[in-house]
Order: sequence, then structure tokens, then C-alpha cells
Amino acid sequence: MNQDTTPRSQEESALLELAAKRLPGGVLGTARHRDELAFVVKRAQGARLWDWSGREYIDYLLGSGPMFLGHAHPAVTKAVTRQLEDGTTYFMVNEPAIRLADEICRAVPCAEQIRFTSTGSEATFFAMRAARAFRHRDKIMKFEGGYHGSNDYAHMSQTPRSPKAFPAAMPDSAGIPHVLEGEVLIAPYNDLATVEALLAVHADSLAAVIVEPFQRVIPPRDGFLEGLRRLTRRYGIVLIFDEVVTGFRFAYGGAQEHYGVTPDLASFGKIIGGGFPLAAVAGRADIMQGFDPRGEGTGAFVSQTGTLNGNPVASAAGLASLAELRKPGAYERVNTIGGALMTGLADLTKKLGITAQVVGHPTVFDIFFTDTPIMDWRATLTNDGAKLRRFNEACLKRGILKGASKIYVSCAHTEKDVEQTLAVFKEALTA
Repeated sequence: MNQDTTPRSQEESALLELAAKRLPGGVLGTARHRDELAFVVKRAQGARLWDWSGREYIDYLLGSGPMFLGHAHPAVTKAVTRQLEDGTTYFMVNEPAIRLADEICRAVPCAEQIRFTSTGSEATFFAMRAARAFRHRDKIMKFEGGYHGSNDYAHMSQTPRSPKAFPAAMPDSAGIPHVLEGEVLIAPYNDLATVEALLAVHADSLAAVIVEPFQRVIPPRDGFLEGLRRLTRRYGIVLIFDEVVTGFRFAYGGAQEHYGVTPDLASFGKIIGGGFPLAAVAGRADIMQGFDPRGEGTGAFVSQTGTLNGNPVASAAGLASLAELRKPGAYERVNTIGGALMTGLADLTKKLGITAQVVGHPTVFDIFFTDTPIMDWRATLTNDGAKLRRFNEACLKRGILKGASKIYVSCAHTEKDVEQTLAVFKEALTA
């Protein structure tokens, strides 16, 4: 699988040149490989993808997480093909969207009603807007290092290199109005005592606390989520779980089922669209009623619309994906595969005498080159970032595709994939 043995084709080189000309940075987002490692995807199937030069990769990026069943799953492809024959979008209520909404509400503890969006960034944005309307307060508390998409309120203190004292926020992007810095309060993840102290001072101005129950790849400490639920309930503050990543990944009912803590609202994305643009806000009916257009003009109406909200093709893909995940043993299998990969990688670092730790959940984790316990964002700053980049590049050269700071595992990965991947991990760590 060593990619150095297959040279880049002229066709792929031409595509990369065109991308560099027409796309800022030659990419679709912020992730970018060094020029000599860049490639253009041609197709994907199961847990593998191929570039335009014919090189094959075991895929642990999985489209940044939505391909939990693997690429081009037959059940999803069949459902999408069937829906395409009846039209691709209506901007109207449709049967697949209704049935997907019902299935999510049946599965997720907090979900009584749903409003669909097209992206996770929209879902978190509108969850915060709904909380503001319900609570009649403006400010939001989020956690340092927490990622809630690219909306202006969420893009605060996601990746601060020189963090301020809590609860001061730092914008992560140019173009965010400075006035919004005062509307977002920042707290340390996994530090319930500091959260409690901040709430004691700021609770009356807060509409909501938004949190990734499992922040990037950092698990919550015992009692942390339960403490957040207790504190937000004490002050009447809306608790929002950002389950764009964890929803239907950790359990069929998401992280809230997995950890046994029920928020007031939650945002979902990735898996619920089966690889198509679809996300959602879900939660208590009394809060979700703000989206009801019959309230327009009352001052309580939460305006939200989108051309592709509840798109029938995406909804059909989501329904097919969830049907597969309801099959007996689906979660046990993927957790076994991911657990073997996590354990194998951790064992390799010990055998090779490398200071590192593997942090996360069997379905999404990564390696940190530090011996500092990874409990919050500031602990991640002790990671040897240069070493991680070299590891990622060494993996890519040998046919293993992973994110800059995540390894996603799918239901399509096999024991053979684990064996091949661990062999590459050993070579990459040695290199």
C-alpha cells in the first residue's frame, strides 16, 4: 500500500493545478496536505477510497465522520436511487423527512420535536437562537476547545494558542464582529468547580450552556455531564448537547443515551444524513415551539428556513443508515474493531518506547505525543504537534488516511483493515 511506488498521474496533476487556481488554498475547507502528498479522490467503497492515480487508501477520515456505515453502502445507495426517481427537493414537507424526524425522536432521549437544517454549523447556531428566545437572555457559555461549527458564536476559543483567563472569549477567525466576544463566555471542559463558580456570577445573563458531551476526542470525567445538568437545571439555563459527531455513533440514542444525561436541546448531523447534507436541532417541545411559524409576529418566533432543509434524498439516506444501525450487533462490531485499533496503537507506542497516549472512544480517537493527561484543551497544547504531523504524513504515504486530529472508525472496517493499519502505524511511529 506504499503510495510512493505509484507516481501521480498527469490527469491528477492537472486537477490539482486547477484546484489551486480556482479554490482558495486548493482545498474545500481548512485541512490541507503538503503539495507532494496532495491527491484528488476519484471513488470510495466501504472503508477504502482511491485517488485519480489509482492509489488505494484505508479511510479513517470517512468524510469527516458521516460515513459511519462506510462509503456507498448498498442499502443507502438503493434508498437514494429510489428517491431520485421521485424528485430531489421540494421545499415542502415530505414523507422521508417526516419519517426521519419521527425515528430520531423515538431514538434520542431529549428529542420531542425536530427542525432540520443542512449543516451542523446551522444546527448549533439555531439551537443557540432557540435557547435565547426561550430564556430571554443573550449570552452563551461554551467550553474552551469545543467545536460547534463555523457560525460566529461557535467560532470562539476553539483553538486558542494563548488562552485568556476564563470566561474571556477569543475569536478563531477573521471577520467575526468584536462585539460578539462579550456574548460568549468560555469555561474549561471537565472542570465542574470552575463552571459552578462562573455560573454563580453569570447565570442571570445566560441563555444556554452548549457542550460537546465528548469534546473532540476527550471523554467527560465521571460526574461532569451530570454536574452540568444539575447546575443548568438549578439556574433554569438551557443545556445544549452538540451531538453532530456523537449522535448515533456512541449509541443509537447518541451520547445522551451512552452517558445517561439528557439535555434540553441537541444538535445532530453527519450520520443522520447518510453522507448527504442534513443536520437538525432536536429537543423539548416547549423550546422547539419557537420555530412554529404560527408564532410569527408574537415576539417569540424563532425565524429559521433553508432551501434544502429536510431534503428528501438526504432524509432517505438517513433513514436507510439508521435502519442498518438498528440491526443486532452493529454497535458491538464497530466498537470491537475500533477498540482493537486503539489498543494496538497504544501497545505499539509502549513497545517502541515513544511517549504518547491514545485518547478517545473506539469509534473516534487519536494519538497524543505527550504524557500529560488529556482532560481539556490546555492539556492538548502539550502535544508534540510536529511529531503528530510527521506521523500523519507517514501514514498517508503508506496508504492510511486519517484526519489531522481524529481517527474515525466505521462499520465497514474489518479485522484485516486493523491488521494492515497497525502494520502501517508501526512503520510510521518508527519513521
